Amino acid sequence: MDKNQQLIDKRAASKLGGGADRIERQHEKGKLTARERILLLMDEGSFQEIGMFVEHQSTAFGLDKNKFPGDGVVTGYGTIHGRPIYVFSQDFTVLGGSLSKTHADKICRVMDLAMKNGAPLIGLNDSGGARIQEGVVSLAGYADIFYRNTKASGVIPQLSVVMGPCAGGAVYSPALTDFIFMVEDTSYMFVTGPNVVKTVTHEEVSSEDLGGAKTHAEKSGVNHFTAANDVEVIKQVRDILTYMPQNSQELAPNPSQFEFSEAKNSAIKSILPDNSNLPYDMVKVLDAIIDDNSFREVHADFAKNIVVGFARLEGKTVGVIANQPSVMAGVLDIDASRKGARFVRFCDAFNIPLMVLEDVPGFLPGTEQEWNGIITHGAKLLYAFSEATVPRITVITRKAYGGAFDVMNSKSIGADFNFAWPTAEIAVMGAKGAAEIIFKREIKSSDDPAAKWTEKETEYAAEFANPYRAAERGIVDEVILPEETRSKLILAFKMLENKSESQPKRKHGNIPM
Repeated sequence: MDKNQQLIDKRAASKLGGGADRIERQHEKGKLTARERILLLMDEGSFQEIGMFVEHQSTAFGLDKNKFPGDGVVTGYGTIHGRPIYVFSQDFTVLGGSLSKTHADKICRVMDLAMKNGAPLIGLNDSGGARIQEGVVSLAGYADIFYRNTKASGVIPQLSVVMGPCAGGAVYSPALTDFIFMVEDTSYMFVTGPNVVKTVTHEEVSSEDLGGAKTHAEKSGVNHFTAANDVEVIKQVRDILTYMPQNSQELAPNPSQFEFSEAKNSAIKSILPDNSNLPYDMVKVLDAIIDDNSFREVHADFAKNIVVGFARLEGKTVGVIANQPSVMAGVLDIDASRKGARFVRFCDAFNIPLMVLEDVPGFLPGTEQEWNGIITHGAKLLYAFSEATVPRITVITRKAYGGAFDVMNSKSIGADFNFAWPTAEIAVMGAKGAAEIIFKREIKSSDDPAAKWTEKETEYAAEFANPYRAAERGIVDEVILPEETRSKLILAFKMLENKSESQPKRKHGNIPM
């Protein structure tokens, strides 16, 4: 046989994966194949495969007669928007995408290359789990991957795209990465499946309800981004990468063009209601500040009382953390604290400045919150802001009460600038509660306690429910008009571009877990 033709034939066989029938079944489920996904993800013509002819070396349980070139995972490198990216894509048509030691070695190879070359790593997960026939060897393969995920954390961006099953030990690799994307109806993640759950706890639950995209987006917070199908999720990945640097030593790319509708500067003045106890949508405030159509929300369906995501100011990426008064009055609870803390730490790891929009009445009270560790979880957000060395600016739009004021990037925990709108209320607590404590005896001894309480509440509000006491003490740098917010932020972030801040010498801190 002609040797060149032999190579061509071998390439064709490898590209068929588990064969035409299995590819057809993959398509019938509404799923793309491993190679189709990569070709859609990468810039056209840029993907270069590594390890196309690799095969497993196992012989137990008939595996020696069941070999496929590539061993169920496609690995390699290419570019997205012209920037180098490393990728692996599990092939469900080959032995259910199950992970063998060889399969794991291929993934580890591109992980090592990504680290050496300072480029993001994207994993497209579609696997039935460890290859049972290999026993503990396949489990060791998972551990090799987990170890590298941990070493790469904070060094290069790691994105996990779950596009099929991801169960058992397999879930811990995505969990160790920065962001998880899931596809509705075709992807799921869980440590133990519905059958095991039924056996152990006698609960009847479907795969979708136990670990589907919606479940992890709304209930657990495991899933950061959800898409309707494979094509849409890959578009999301390509888009979100434009907000990230290649590695921890670089800055996010700046688009050469951006747009800002000046009409938004006028609209921002009318967003807050006159009554400070009425809700409003903080995303509308955000939209009136940032470049047009630049906000990319993260964790949109989880802990909606806080909003996090990427945005741009004059083309430059910023990380946004904002209380959401339209949901639970914007209080901080366990889930909101976890959500905010993880996002703050990602931004700090990858040199993305932090922009905080604050309207927080405090932490959520109640036995459920206390018994489930609001103290520890709230401290995560406090810790994340306190250790962050990137430029950090807070804008207080309305309420900034109690310990939550401190936690939401106050100057006392290292914020570079704190601005406040004239509507800001910066105090230990709301006027009603404060009046009840401070003037308790006076109210009780009054002929009309209710009227006296109202009088003292008004007195306290006039004295403290404003930004000027804080401004007098330098706790707030400047009180600004709402329509000045964008320009003030742009100038402040420009001034902070060369910020340099070192941490105390240590191995690492011990973040509250």
